[in-house]
Amino acid sequence: MIAMYPPVQPLDDRSQLIRENMPLVELVVQRMVPQVPSFMTKEDMISAAMVGLIDAANKFDPAKGVKFRTFAEYRVRGAILDEMRKLDWFSRSMRDKQSQLTQTMLRLERRFGRSPEEEEMAAELTMTIDEYRDLLTEVSHLGCVSLHETLDHSEEGRSFLDNLEDIGGPMPSDLLEKEEMTRMMAEILEELSEKERLVIALYYYEELTQKEIAEVLSVSEGRISQLHSQALLKLRVKLINSELYEP
Repeated sequence: MIAMYPPVQPLDDRSQLIRENMPLVELVVQRMVPQVPSFMTKEDMISAAMVGLIDAANKFDPAKGVKFRTFAEYRVRGAILDEMRKLDWFSRSMRDKQSQLTQTMLRLERRFGRSPEEEEMAAELTMTIDEYRDLLTEVSHLGCVSLHETLDHSEEGRSFLDNLEDIGGPMPSDLLEKEEMTRMMAEILEELSEKERLVIALYYYEELTQKEIAEVLSVSEGRISQLHSQALLKLRVKLINSELYEP
């Protein structure tokens, strides 16, 4: 049997793709800074991102009808996440805390038939509301709680964000491949609180920083981090319940 391999881009073409998309490296790094631990420097991220861009240029197949920028962004983001995992910044205690939050919300979601309120989560965890919010802050930088988390293992690596309908306008057509998933994610967004939806919209679509969102909503930056973390936790639990996401 003859093995089939994806076509390799000519060296000149690869070099051109890399040169033309260097700004993408800086863009992705800037967007991911809030998601990485403090000991991972921007230089670490840029180095990993460049590896991802080069890998994308080497493996890109234009015959698949996917834009290089779209393909490269997943590769660049994935390379940064891989580097974070190599650094093993997911401590065991932090993994346990994130798992505790997910399982608690999953349990209450199934009990109530809706997303639980903060007070209900705190009560189930036998915590005060402040202790619960502090826990949300602790896990807010975990990569597994991000709209950029991939939902499958394909080369395109679709993420939560790719399946959300843009609150301010239509998403690019090349990101709306799964109509059912898009419809479901839109319904899930409607179940978030008004502030949670606003945080998601301002952060992911308007590309404001958490500090800027805090100024818009007249709350602390820490509170925005908590709202962001809880909103994405709700999305993840909804997907688990819908059997469209495998934890």
